[in-house]
Amino acid sequence: MDDPGEVQVRNPCHRPLFIFLTVVISLGIITMVSISVVQNKPLLQKYKYGIVLDAGSSHTSVFIYEWPAEKENNTGMVKQKHTCNVKGKGISSYSANPEMAGTSLQVCMEEAKQIIPAYRHRETPVYLGATAGMRLLKMENETASGKVLDSVAHSLQMYPFSYQGARIILGQEEGAFGWITVNYLSENLRKPTGTLGALDLGGASTQITFVPKHEIESDNNSINFRLYGNDYHLYTHSFLCYGKDQILKIFMAEKLRSTFVVNKTGPIEIKDPCFHPGYKVNKTFQSLFDTPCIEEVNTLPNKDLIHVGLGNWSMCQQSVRKVFNTTICKYSRCSFNGVFQPSVDGNFGAFSAFYFVMNYLNLTTDTLDNAKQKLTTYCSIPWQKIVENHPNIKEKYLAEYCFSGTYILTLLENGYNFTSKNWKDIQFIKKIGESDAGWTLGYMLNLTNMIPAEAPDTPLMPYGGYVTFMLLFSLLILFLFFMAYMYFCRSTRTTQKDII
Repeated sequence: MDDPGEVQVRNPCHRPLFIFLTVVISLGIITMVSISVVQNKPLLQKYKYGIVLDAGSSHTSVFIYEWPAEKENNTGMVKQKHTCNVKGKGISSYSANPEMAGTSLQVCMEEAKQIIPAYRHRETPVYLGATAGMRLLKMENETASGKVLDSVAHSLQMYPFSYQGARIILGQEEGAFGWITVNYLSENLRKPTGTLGALDLGGASTQITFVPKHEIESDNNSINFRLYGNDYHLYTHSFLCYGKDQILKIFMAEKLRSTFVVNKTGPIEIKDPCFHPGYKVNKTFQSLFDTPCIEEVNTLPNKDLIHVGLGNWSMCQQSVRKVFNTTICKYSRCSFNGVFQPSVDGNFGAFSAFYFVMNYLNLTTDTLDNAKQKLTTYCSIPWQKIVENHPNIKEKYLAEYCFSGTYILTLLENGYNFTSKNWKDIQFIKKIGESDAGWTLGYMLNLTNMIPAEAPDTPLMPYGGYVTFMLLFSLLILFLFFMAYMYFCRSTRTTQKDII
């Protein structure tokens, strides 16, 4: 029997309504915190990848490009992520053993597998573009060039990427994609500013591409692009056989023809002003003239050759000028060999062998006149001293710098018609930012127009909606807090009355 003097007081916190309000408030706070965490978490940037193989005349390089999955103005923001140089010569050198062309790519392609995330492999496109070396091989032996391309295609298809083809790109394409590269890297394509012209020099060809101020009189030299919502009408031309390696063979062939007239018996001694004094090397006929760039090779004497350097830059330049035919032109103006070319107005970026040769010679920032003076001095340095001063550079490359430097100056001045006044408008560049200057980035950039964009990761709700939601939800929780407080106070007063 209960004591009549005791009064049982019921704790209002134990009442169902109070418990319900407490649970609702707690869940509301947890919901707000969860939404805030999800809404404000860092968004994971999605990336796509592409692989472009530059199968040049002297070597092959594998470029891996990366860009955000969301595209800007229908063109991906591409940057160079990695480069791998394939060991050995270019794929055209495997014409007698085409299986080795594909095998040579394996080391670099294995690197690509490691660098690109595995979940992106299947959607990563792979393109191989063969340039002037393969163009020459196709001219000489189309069957052999086809077998080489089949070999590299078979090798690339064995990797878990999206193989998109291996083809010989046109010279005009090579020039135009080089133009895209230097202007993309300079951010000219996203700004209402002028563009850079592009000067590219390889082992077997050279290209010039720019936006002309005047009408393009030859349809063969015109190409159009649409990038970042803008249309570009370009002048471009590629001179096959005018790369620094092939032009040296042409130059030597002319020397041999003139020498043979004078000396018809015994070993032939080719006296060359474009090589250092004291340079004297025995060479084979085959090593010099095994190229379709030289017409009527069979008329040349297949004899032992002795290549002798004279180191006379003035005579060298006079001889090099002879490889440019500037006497014929059916247009209002031409570069050389009867090819139409507008005037070279504006700034130009010169890359590839233009940069490597001029950088070695320390001529990238000189005026035209100073460059000529420096070359005059350089070419006259005795060969033995050149070798001693550069022990880590292959003698083949060392021997050719005098010729290559002279050829570059002559090509730019007498071929493309640059002058002392606008020589300063030429920038010799290797890289812009972290990306190499060359045609491959432009190729990849243009091709991203055909790659579907992915939907980006987005916050749980728009910022405005998120703020509105959090405000209303906070007011609701405050209201529930107020209701719980009022209920608690009322229950407490009622209990106190019951006690009294």
